[in-house]
Amino acid sequence: MTTQSDEEPKTAPRKSGGVLSGLRRRPAALIALVFVVALALMAIFAPWIAPYDPYAQDLLDRLSPPSAEHWLGTDDYGRDALSRLIFGARISLTAALQAVGLALVLGLPLGVIAGYVGGWINTVLTRIMDALMSAPALVLAITIVAVLGSGITNAMIAVGLVMTPRFFRVARASTMDVRHETYIESAVALGCRPIRVIVRHVLPNVMPPVVLVISVSLGSAVAAEASLSFLGLGAKAPAASWGSMLSTAASNMQLAPYLVWPPGVMIFLAVLAFTYLGDGVRRAMVRSRSGSEDA
Repeated sequence: MTTQSDEEPKTAPRKSGGVLSGLRRRPAALIALVFVVALALMAIFAPWIAPYDPYAQDLLDRLSPPSAEHWLGTDDYGRDALSRLIFGARISLTAALQAVGLALVLGLPLGVIAGYVGGWINTVLTRIMDALMSAPALVLAITIVAVLGSGITNAMIAVGLVMTPRFFRVARASTMDVRHETYIESAVALGCRPIRVIVRHVLPNVMPPVVLVISVSLGSAVAAEASLSFLGLGAKAPAASWGSMLSTAASNMQLAPYLVWPPGVMIFLAVLAFTYLGDGVRRAMVRSRSGSEDA
């Protein structure tokens, strides 16, 4: 006698290393991966990489231009700009992971439930997400921060709530596309519980577009954290944040215009890298699954 697990249709296994080999075929995605890994390593090993204490002040050496001693110059408190840039990667990446993690935890399961169950649950959840999306993202984040209070954690909670609808919509649409596939209907006919069907058959097919949303959202979260910190609603002084560095540079634009370039370029490159990486991983996952199914 065959058991339910023996009879249950299984999705085709993926080829080992398929995603990584797919990335190697896309130079832009591979370069983005190298940059993101380097950024993560810089954040992890910031205390050993930074040439100076990012919080050490030297008022006699304030607003010094780039030199052999301070490669990117110093800010209005005499703090080394390069050291603060390196430590800023730690705050920016941590904040981005917090925001995207919250949005993923909220948006993915709700989207899958709405797409799989349908009916009034789908209607109610969709209307709630539409209401969140109807307000400008930054304005809504500022409003939430105003209620919760300023600070990097509260700021990222606000950004995560703002990002939740995009995960919900992608997960819901992908679930609705696959819920009537033959292998899912077969699993239901064999008596598999809905949670098992969702975990075993729906989620693997939903993940490729969700991976793209995760990567793009990481870049958006970096930019959002910088925006809120620039406005004084994110990382609090004297924390080394790319957004706070931009705020300092804007206040001293005429005296030290060189200060605006390092954090601005890093924010731009981080957003660009996460976008290219997400697209490359998504394409590689789709190609890996298609290749496995063809095999």
